[in-house]
Amino acid sequence: MKGFGKTLLMVGATSDIGRATAIAYAEAGWAIHLAGRTLAAVQREADDIAARTGAAVTVHELDILQTARFNAFLNAVSPLPDTVVCVVGELGEQSRAEQELEYAAMVMRTNFEGPALLLGLLAERFAARGSGTIVGTSSVAGDRGRASNYVYGAAKAGLTAFLSGLRNRMSRSGVRVVTVKPGFVRTRMTDGMKLPPFLTAEPQEVARKIFAVAEGSSSDVVYVRGIWRPLMTVIRSIPESIFKRLRL
Repeated sequence: MKGFGKTLLMVGATSDIGRATAIAYAEAGWAIHLAGRTLAAVQREADDIAARTGAAVTVHELDILQTARFNAFLNAVSPLPDTVVCVVGELGEQSRAEQELEYAAMVMRTNFEGPALLLGLLAERFAARGSGTIVGTSSVAGDRGRASNYVYGAAKAGLTAFLSGLRNRMSRSGVRVVTVKPGFVRTRMTDGMKLPPFLTAEPQEVARKIFAVAEGSSSDVVYVRGIWRPLMTVIRSIPESIFKRLRL
């Protein structure tokens, strides 16, 4: 499927998943807006993607924690994109988040508040136009709180609920809202972690899934690897009296 003049806004462009997703869209003929916190790093990605694919790529500085600047950021993104994909996230350290209030707040705001508010603003602009696709990346960690990462998981649970509500409200406006749950992904964020191979995707696999679902299907909530859906159904169904004794 070719882009035929369509435009993607990639939020979190310097992440491994963001880069792979931008390339997938660029190779399909889309123009690309790249947004990230460090403009020099975003520019390096833009130069590489343009050289690889020949796509038109623009760069934009965006700190997901500086919510007061979101409207100005969106005003600078022209034309208004056809699709936005937000892959911003911060896994963080659970033990540190338990002890440091400001650090826990940063993890929560990075994974929930910032992405939710930005995507909400974009939804309003898409609705005014009558079209647009919003893709938010949540996490299987948000399907049920676990002792090992409940600060991160709680934020992702919030994002999942936000996207669900936004999808419900936008369903008659011509705006599509997709929730993608990658599961484990082999990226810089998970570097050093022992990840089970059958549950672990590569960034390019996530990118292909995002593109296929956002631009070629009607799915609303997608697990990148299908095994996660029954697995998380089982985990959610464990009674709390048993679950609280498990080490997960």
